[in-house]
Amino acid sequence: MRVAAAELPTTDAARAVNVRAFAPGDRERWTAFVERCPEATFFHRIEWQDIIERVFRHRTHYLLAERDRCIVGVLPLAEVKSWMFGHSLVSLPFCVYGGSAVIEPDAADRLHLAACELARSLGAEHLELRHRAAKEPTWPRQNLYVTFRKTIVADAEANLLAIPRKQRAMVRKGIKAGLAAESDGSVDRFFALYADNVHRHGTPPFPKRYFESLLQVFGRDCRVLTVVDAAGAPMSSVLSFYFRDEVLPYYAGDAARARELAANDFKYWALMREAGEQGYRIFDYGRSKQGTGSFDFKKNWGFEPSPLHYEYALYRSKEVPQNNPMNPKYRAFIATWRRLPRAVVNIIGPHIVRGLG
Repeated sequence: MRVAAAELPTTDAARAVNVRAFAPGDRERWTAFVERCPEATFFHRIEWQDIIERVFRHRTHYLLAERDRCIVGVLPLAEVKSWMFGHSLVSLPFCVYGGSAVIEPDAADRLHLAACELARSLGAEHLELRHRAAKEPTWPRQNLYVTFRKTIVADAEANLLAIPRKQRAMVRKGIKAGLAAESDGSVDRFFALYADNVHRHGTPPFPKRYFESLLQVFGRDCRVLTVVDAAGAPMSSVLSFYFRDEVLPYYAGDAARARELAANDFKYWALMREAGEQGYRIFDYGRSKQGTGSFDFKKNWGFEPSPLHYEYALYRSKEVPQNNPMNPKYRAFIATWRRLPRAVVNIIGPHIVRGLG
């Protein structure tokens, strides 16, 4: 582990970097830094601290690095304790990106050192930093996940023609079927489709109040788009985040009939078209596990995968945790979960999923 104190830089500049805990009075400064820092993502926004603490009741430990009283780096952390999945310190649970966001390399070293010391003091089994680029190459890592990002333009027809032919045919199928995309002011239709979808896949759902909180806290930077069929029935829905010039479709759900109408394909095309026309230039298709249908679906759109670097400092854990549906030890649980009534899983599920992070 390269963050041992003896290995830190000893220049005057490095000594001038100070790491401390976030305080309520830092909120505006944190927000301004995240907005201008090239490494920062939507998940570095300070509003996530409110959601993680209020909705999931996890204790947060947000750190910031300063030089001459100017913020040069931030590291949002949350402590996740679960009887099923253990005790961890994560940047950041429920977020595909996280870790340190800095404008000076020394700040990352200092923040990671502070995070390691904090994880030890809390008795965590491991520290997990979710980076888009490798920052701790000697640490154990999770090699399962990739992300898909691609440039889009203002011209809708140009975006459509940039989609490979076979996938473009699916979009046109949805258009011919008379599908329409509508903006929702609530999560009601989205949640009904989402909860049904995750139940069919055998995974527990987030609580509805989580999605309601996302809309409330992030305002216009969190929006719901729902696709309806020619009769007006909801077929597919997506909740997306907006950050700088990026749109990030993040949570989605669809009805059982959506596949035959190509509603899922039409949904992402409608979102891409709308975002491009509104001036957004990066379509972030989000995280997928390699070797899954989601991975293949995004590749079919002409997006190339980029590996995500989930880096771990292990303490009481002997190996990188595998808390995901591809782990064979969860197969029996998934099979059982699919057979439970929807009303039951909607009650029990949120208590399980809060420990996954």
